[in-house]
Amino acid sequence: MAHNKDKIIPGQGSQLNTHNRFDKLDRSGEAIYNDEPYNEDEGDKEKTQYIKIYPKTLINKVISPDVRMPYSANPYQGCEHGCIYCYARITHNYWGYSAGVDFERKILYKENAPEILTSEFEKKSWQGELVVLSGNTDCYQPAEKHLKITRKMLRVFELYNNPVGIITKNSLVERDIDILAPMAEKNLAQVIITINSMDESLRRKMEPRTASAAKKFQTIRKLTDAGIPVMLMISPIIPSINDNHLLEIMKKGAEAGAIAVTYVMVRLNGDVATIFKDWVQKAYPDKAERVIHQIESLHGGSTEDHRFSIRMRGEGNFADIIRQQFMLGKKKYFNDGSLPEVDSSLFKRFGNGQLSLFE
Repeated sequence: MAHNKDKIIPGQGSQLNTHNRFDKLDRSGEAIYNDEPYNEDEGDKEKTQYIKIYPKTLINKVISPDVRMPYSANPYQGCEHGCIYCYARITHNYWGYSAGVDFERKILYKENAPEILTSEFEKKSWQGELVVLSGNTDCYQPAEKHLKITRKMLRVFELYNNPVGIITKNSLVERDIDILAPMAEKNLAQVIITINSMDESLRRKMEPRTASAAKKFQTIRKLTDAGIPVMLMISPIIPSINDNHLLEIMKKGAEAGAIAVTYVMVRLNGDVATIFKDWVQKAYPDKAERVIHQIESLHGGSTEDHRFSIRMRGEGNFADIIRQQFMLGKKKYFNDGSLPEVDSSLFKRFGNGQLSLFE
């Protein structure tokens, strides 16, 4: 299928592959099969490649003071959701791939993640701390439908009574309510659902393979009705793109049952800036320049921002306006609520692992 170079290619986020600064890095892994996950009416005919990798560790300590999670774990590298703004894109360079289209179509998966998680829980140094899935890429991206690595990992969390948090923008999380609900009864599970637009046309351009806002609100309701505490995350807020959706998303999220809410302003580090600028010129050429200038105004004149305590919320007049709207909505719709503290005291280890769980 031929495409006009100045038009958006339906069914994908990034419209180009940026240069990989580590292009001499050897990449390991075996491509075992191809799939065609893009809807025929939305995307071209290029296929997504799934590549098995063999990590030796899984749990990562989070050192950033403005990311409220002690540890994270990611069963996948790269993400089929194709979110144009995703900060995780630049990590694909370390595997020898581009942060652009490669990030969406070359998905690295950790088939042995459940076994590694079991081994790490068996270490005497591990004390049952909260581990958040999707600190980098979404653990419920489309590949999870058939690989089911996240579900197997949740079985390990359940077995060891280890608290787990999930961040996702995919309704596939509903599949695992049977595991998450009993854990939530013991304050061992919580879910963060990300919604950043009420405009379905925008969503299909900006994050083409995520669930619609309507479906995500339904997911919040299903999780909440099952007793699983849910936080609504509005992320990222992009000036002149989706900033006018904030209060409506908060209202509908609260009505769906979310008990807490947070937000993140957009920032475009490294190759993400190149990818985003190309996208916004094609998707919204009439306001692209304004959008970029407004993003720069949030981050001291640059689209990048690495400053702790500032990078997530931005600074300046526009950031202040969003902050005021958010505080108003939080008080009105969420009564300043927050997620409950998880209970690490229930953690238990077995001394010999439980690898038969995956046979």
